[in-house]
Amino acid sequence: MNKLLPLLLKGLVAVLPIGLTVYLIYWLLATGEALAQPLLLFLIPDVLYFPGLGLIASLGMLVLIGFLVNLYGVRYLVKISHNIFERIPLVKSIYGAITDMMMVFNLAEKKEMKSVVSLEWNGAKVIGFVTGEQTGKQLFGDQDLVGVYVPLSYQIGGITLYISRDRLTTLDIGVEEAMRLTLTAGVQSKPKS
Repeated sequence: MNKLLPLLLKGLVAVLPIGLTVYLIYWLLATGEALAQPLLLFLIPDVLYFPGLGLIASLGMLVLIGFLVNLYGVRYLVKISHNIFERIPLVKSIYGAITDMMMVFNLAEKKEMKSVVSLEWNGAKVIGFVTGEQTGKQLFGDQDLVGVYVPLSYQIGGITLYISRDRLTTLDIGVEEAMRLTLTAGVQSKPKS
């Protein structure tokens, strides 16, 4: 029995990430198809519908929405809806958490996270991301404080510290890799060669 448990755990470690990833992708694709299918069947004849058309329509709709959000009028409407959601008591907590999560994981938009830095915190080195150079100047004037986002491991969240620029050490690591390291507490799935 003592030898069986480690083998079971090794099998779980091998299968779980692959299984959850495949299931999440399947769920996203199936949900996109299921949501778009009734609308498409309302708009087009049943003969023209084929499995996968709902997914294609869903992806096309997301691209169209992404394009429209760049337009001034639509961007203004999105800002108004954001302000409305931020004022409703229970909704603002849910909406804020989802917005923050999307911000943290949106690593393609690297405009906000300019560089990966290390800072000393109670005698330990901590990885952070420079996010608020301008905000530091606005809030603290001539103190030369920089906003540094420090994510917390194994959870969505973190803290923003405003810290003196001379206490930061720039790390030679990409934003995506640093985010993965901090969110997984430094556990890597494969060693870097």
